[in-house]
Amino acid sequence: MPEPTTPNALAHTAAPTIVVVGHGMVGQRFLEALADRGLTPAAGAARVVVLCEEPRPAYDRVRLTSYFDGRSPEDLSLVERDFMERHGFELYVGDPATGVDRAGRTVTARSGAVFPYDTLVLATGSYPFVPPVPGKDARGCFVYRTIEDLLAIEEYAKGAATGAVVGGGLLGLEAAGALKGLGLSTHVVEFAPRLMPVQVDEGGGAALLRTIEDMGLAVHTGVGTQEVLAGADGAVTGMALSDGSSLDVDLVVFSAGVRPRDQLARECGLAVGERGGIVVDEECRTSDPAVFAIGECALAADGRVYGLVAPGYEMAQAAAEVIAGGRSAFTGADLSTKLKLLGVDVASFGDAHGAAEGALDVVYSDARAGVYKKLVIGRDGTLLGGVLVGDADQYGTLRPMTGTVLPVAPEQLVLPAGAGGPVALGPSALPDEAVICSCHNVTKGAICEHTTLPEVKKCTKAGTGCGSCLKVIGQLMPPTEDAGLCGCFPYNRSELYEIVRTLEVTSFAELLDSHGREEARGGDGCEVCKPTVGSVIASLAPTVGASGYVLDGEQAALQDTNDHFLANLQRNGSYSIVPRIPGGEITPEKLIVIGEVARDFGLYTKITGGQRIDLFGARVDQLPRIWTRLVDAGFESGHAYGKSLRTVKSCVGQTWCRYGVQDSVRMAIDLELRYRGLRAPHKLKSAVSGCARECAEARGKDFGIIATAQGWNLYVGGNGGATPRHADLLAQDLSDAELVRLIDRFLMFYIRTADRLERTSAWLERIDGGLDHVRDVVVHDSLGLCEELERMMTDHVAGYRDEWAETIDDPERLRRFVTFVNAPDAPDPSVKFVPERDQIKPDLELLAGPVLAVRTLEGTAS
Repeated sequence: MPEPTTPNALAHTAAPTIVVVGHGMVGQRFLEALADRGLTPAAGAARVVVLCEEPRPAYDRVRLTSYFDGRSPEDLSLVERDFMERHGFELYVGDPATGVDRAGRTVTARSGAVFPYDTLVLATGSYPFVPPVPGKDARGCFVYRTIEDLLAIEEYAKGAATGAVVGGGLLGLEAAGALKGLGLSTHVVEFAPRLMPVQVDEGGGAALLRTIEDMGLAVHTGVGTQEVLAGADGAVTGMALSDGSSLDVDLVVFSAGVRPRDQLARECGLAVGERGGIVVDEECRTSDPAVFAIGECALAADGRVYGLVAPGYEMAQAAAEVIAGGRSAFTGADLSTKLKLLGVDVASFGDAHGAAEGALDVVYSDARAGVYKKLVIGRDGTLLGGVLVGDADQYGTLRPMTGTVLPVAPEQLVLPAGAGGPVALGPSALPDEAVICSCHNVTKGAICEHTTLPEVKKCTKAGTGCGSCLKVIGQLMPPTEDAGLCGCFPYNRSELYEIVRTLEVTSFAELLDSHGREEARGGDGCEVCKPTVGSVIASLAPTVGASGYVLDGEQAALQDTNDHFLANLQRNGSYSIVPRIPGGEITPEKLIVIGEVARDFGLYTKITGGQRIDLFGARVDQLPRIWTRLVDAGFESGHAYGKSLRTVKSCVGQTWCRYGVQDSVRMAIDLELRYRGLRAPHKLKSAVSGCARECAEARGKDFGIIATAQGWNLYVGGNGGATPRHADLLAQDLSDAELVRLIDRFLMFYIRTADRLERTSAWLERIDGGLDHVRDVVVHDSLGLCEELERMMTDHVAGYRDEWAETIDDPERLRRFVTFVNAPDAPDPSVKFVPERDQIKPDLELLAGPVLAVRTLEGTAS
């Protein structure tokens, strides 16, 4: 953290003095703009004094919630280590301005220090609005604005069980996610009839509501907070709502909007707006020509107070240019927004609500998938704006096209694949003058002057704001030989595996911050690296000391869709359950239990190709009850939902078959119980045949075993899926112990070196040296790894725990498995079935298609 610098000799020269009141994101951007123009003490051009209220320099308030994901306050800092000293800026942290004497042109700080100025810049930002309700000052009430607020919430939450957030806007939903991450049951109370009422319309709000409720948050819209209830000790005990209902809560966070911090301006006689905000002209000057105001404290020339960082940055640039003697103007800003709230992509741009006369909507809505897309189109085909919820991949391309006629029919840009879309409308279709980074107002042409993302960031600052433009910037960069996993990591999966194993890394955040690309550090990762790293950590959990339960803490956010509920999601929103049946062997008693469970819960049953029984049609709230019945009968998870071992199929072997030469069932059971729960780059399948007739189809598996008169032959790299491949013989005539030892080595070597989502068949063909190299490593120990590979498998076997049993034995883990957190016993009304062949099937009429309303533009084909 930079310390206040000692006033230098420039303070006593004729150089002008610029005093900046406030050192938030906009204040720091103003200092950077001064430095870009050479208006710094180091250049001998000015003395610059910065008065900062908070105890630390400017930090990234946009990513404030990432503190709860493991980011430290230092990680969030926006100030380079030597920035202040290099430019000679005087920064005084924890010493805000308390008064301005415009006649004498001085600013007084809380410490009593008085600073003369030639130019004063007010960048005081905003303060949280707390509704004037009784009890708002009770112990346990907080706002969500600064790092200090978060530290206080984190500490108080240690003794709380249930929290509520007043406000369902951008920051309110972030606060709700933070409370949920702290382990609290969480309510969101929003006075408007929908969440994020400023950014999204009714349809977008409905899609967002369903997705957020599916995450376990209780949402109350269309109601206000009437009172915060407190006990005799003054601590929060509940909330009374305007509809007469009440909530039992221990902690309340107010996030009901912000107001401009214009008190200093009022007290010194500057003009302020009727509803707040320091009045400024297009140059960001106040009613006093020597005083400027920028950011959230300013009432801009267009009559708006802007609460987003991008307009604040533009105002900072404009003010710096004018102070430096140039010409610039701020006449308004793009209010487009894209962010990820509770893991849900939400974006709006342009005229998102279709307020323009004659505007037409092109809407695609799939409530079950939580996807809502709306484009607002003028009658001449001009794109006016849009709302994207659940799938905002096209935001980076669509937003710069606002105000232009789309090159394709708009419905093609919202429809899913297979229904007339989507069209890959990449950034190449954008003109050079299209603004790609709205935070820093950087055009496509300016970005294309550079060849790498770090170069773009350094030279244009594009991508250093909210980050929503990074995907488009990446698409604009020329192709490279980069073999990294994704835009977050410069390493491939096998390299990340070695880093995690060697350094004993136990969290995604730790790995991203220490080994991610510079521009990705401090971020949240992407949909490629999160499940990949989650799988790596899970496979190495016993070795590196991580939790082996994939839904613990941070691990839960890394998992693929099916792992979120330890069951396979089906097309109508229900789930299937596959209990493990090792080797396909099952007793009549266990068969009866499966039948009873299927009957009692009304499930569809089917024998699988892996010699198991699949139970379809369970609601998420039914899963723990079904698991309990199965676990009590001796079943466990079959891991049909995970990238892990599925089954070890078998024939009946020599015990029953007159051709069998070995006990294939016993071997299949032993192998399945040994490798159950083993997380891998892709799913693993196996089979054991009791003779050369190959009834178990072992040569179509990732590792297959065929009995011989002398023992067992081991085959590897088979696949019976979309690209069938016969497995190759790795070793033959093995004893039981030799077979297990070689499979241990083979699987661990595969997990260690395979790419993301790479089956053993593809891995065996890709890896240098192919089968011969693999044989050298796992049979002949050419790399000296075999002892380590065997030890890691031993760790896995010893550390295995059934995920179903681990869940039903833990009340905290069970709280995830509800459809509606505020009505945990209520079934999902959209999950419906119809009868077929004495069983059930999804209601296909209900699933006939998403709600699709497309109004064809005049003059286009229907």
